[in-house]
Amino acid sequence: MAFLATNAHLVAYQDSGETYLPALFMAHPLGMSRDVWDSVCDALHGHYRCVRWDLPGHGSSGAAAQALTAEQLADDVVALADHLQIEIFGFIGTSIGGVVGQSLCQIAPQRLAQVWLTNTGAVIGTAEAWAERASNVRQLGLAKMAETIVPRWFAPAYIEQSPEVLQGWQVQLSRTDDESYAMLCEVLAQVDNRGTLADYPSHVSLIAGAEDVSTPITALEGLASAFSDASLSVFAGVGHVPSVEAPDRLVAHIQTDTG
Repeated sequence: MAFLATNAHLVAYQDSGETYLPALFMAHPLGMSRDVWDSVCDALHGHYRCVRWDLPGHGSSGAAAQALTAEQLADDVVALADHLQIEIFGFIGTSIGGVVGQSLCQIAPQRLAQVWLTNTGAVIGTAEAWAERASNVRQLGLAKMAETIVPRWFAPAYIEQSPEVLQGWQVQLSRTDDESYAMLCEVLAQVDNRGTLADYPSHVSLIAGAEDVSTPITALEGLASAFSDASLSVFAGVGHVPSVEAPDRLVAHIQTDTG
């Protein structure tokens, strides 16, 4: 683990370090951490230089010191790439991580090679629902809300097979900074990229989970229509976090796309 101080906060990141390989930047979902990519990074060893980081107030990153925007989160990625002297990189992001990817497609398309966006949308949920979530987090705290939030991340069959994973991510969420999480909810309340992505010049690969209740297939279909060139794959039996639930399938998809 290493750290980078950006203009807004302290970013904790992990770089697999193979400078001779193409770089792949990996952005995690709200309430989780860079650890969601562990199995994927292990499987991509020798194929990609994997760079992952924690969102503000998540994992080992510093708390947000001011209100956040999706563009600011994308600026963190560019700052990290510049710090590591990586000019061109691939990107994969899930949920709010996919929103960060959408912002990168707008502010730094020339820096991007291949792009995979999973379990996300040009719009996610409603502004009212995210405002309510932010308010509840500030009043109650994530430690009290974790048992309600975390089960929405995974398919029921996966939870039944791996109850310890559910419990572990509840612990992780309870340790997340409440105010940073609330600010990121407010970022999601503001996101509407339905008319802003058509100029992205390259192909984008989208992935949905058939059992994702947070960003259902319709959200990914809407995102696909926002790009001029996008494909959509649906992972059967998978919820909101394919890197945790189906890492082998996700790795195979990445490697097939890479050709």
